[in-house]
Parts: sequence; structure tokens; C-alpha cells
Amino acid sequence: MRIDVHFTPLGLSPGDLSGRGIVVLDVLRATTTVITALANGAKEVIPAATSEEAVRLASNLEKDGVLLAGERKSVKIEGFALGNSPLEMTPEVVAGKTIVLATTNGTPALVAAQGGDPVLVGAPANFAALTIRARQELADRGELVIICAGRERQFALEDGYAAGRLVKALKKGLGKLELNDAAHAALALTGAYDGWADAFTGAAAARQLAEANLGADVAFCAKPNRFGTVPQYAERRIT
Repeated sequence: MRIDVHFTPLGLSPGDLSGRGIVVLDVLRATTTVITALANGAKEVIPAATSEEAVRLASNLEKDGVLLAGERKSVKIEGFALGNSPLEMTPEVVAGKTIVLATTNGTPALVAAQGGDPVLVGAPANFAALTIRARQELADRGELVIICAGRERQFALEDGYAAGRLVKALKKGLGKLELNDAAHAALALTGAYDGWADAFTGAAAARQLAEANLGADVAFCAKPNRFGTVPQYAERRIT
């Protein structure tokens, strides 16, 4: 059995991913936001690669049933109903709604993962449930791909750490696993930090969020196992 980690989606083509089990991580904050929205009753989340695409996609949906959400440089996009904060995804706001989401790193990574089967959305927020589902896919298929969104097309500490934690969890009980170099590096990274919060607060993305008065989002994203939901992305929709 084999696990491949990619620290960014750059260079991946649909042919590389077709039919393969995939986990997408953008833990600060897009995948945490998606998980929270769906756990709190959203009908579906539609990821868009750009804010312009998000507006276009939303225009084709029933106006009363859709919410535009997203950020650029951590800040809510002007004219959108919501930003990219999991704290905004309350049941009162999102229940029964379709959310069209555009973020700097996370939603482009999800769009890049099209063709995977399944494409699972992961974060600390659903880590225990994600591990169970990912282990099942790995056992059934013999391989798993973990795609980190990264930050501005480069390595992101929080995503790399989350990938390493997932590799470490999957190794338990599965015997010998073949890992690519990035998976080995991610696994080694888990020994450098004392848990989720330690790794997250040391990340550049966390500092940027704190500077934007969004430090509460970092604390929310760093707390594991809030939800038992493992969203799946297929046919341009996350449910």
C-alpha cells in the first residue's frame, strides 16, 4: 500500500488523479469551513477557483437558496455574504443553503482534485472520522493521495503537519506502507510540534489571520474532532 503527499496541487493533472482516492487539506481555513458548514446543515458547498467564477456559478442558482462566501488575503470578499471563517458557518445562517465558496488556496486545490474517486475533505475538525474513512479507502484501493493546498503556491506548515498526522494515524495497524518523499517529510514534521495548536500558531497563515483580527479562527481550526462529517467532492459539489 502506498501514500503520496503533495505539498501543493501545482503540477498535478487530472490524469494523475483519475480514479484515485484523495484527501484535500487546507486547514487554515477552507476545508475546516466546508466541514463546519456541512455539519451545521448546509445543503452543499460549491468550490470556485476565483471570485469571478463564484459569482457566475451563484447566478445560475436560486437566489434565496445560495450564499456567496470567500476571502482574498484572509479578508471577506466585498459583496459576498460570508467570508472564509468556520465561525460564520452557524446553523442559523447556513442550514439548507448552497454555499458557493472562493478562497485563495483551498478552493483551487479542491478544483484541481477533480477526477479523484473519492475526494475527501479533511481537517483537524473531522480528523478521527477522516482517518477511519481514509484507512478504508487505502485498504480497498491500495493507495491514497493527500493534497495540501499550501499557501500562495508554496509549502504551508499547517497543511504539511496535518498531512503528517494523517500518515502517522494511517500507519497504525496497516503494516508496511510505501511513502513518497513528501509523505516521509510530513511524517517527520509531526515530531517537531507539541500538537495541533503548537504547529498552527507557528504557521505564517496563522500570523496573517491574527493580524486581520481572525485569531479565533486559528483556535477553532486547531481543535480536533469537532465533527463526524467527512465531506466528499464530486461533480463540482461537496456534500
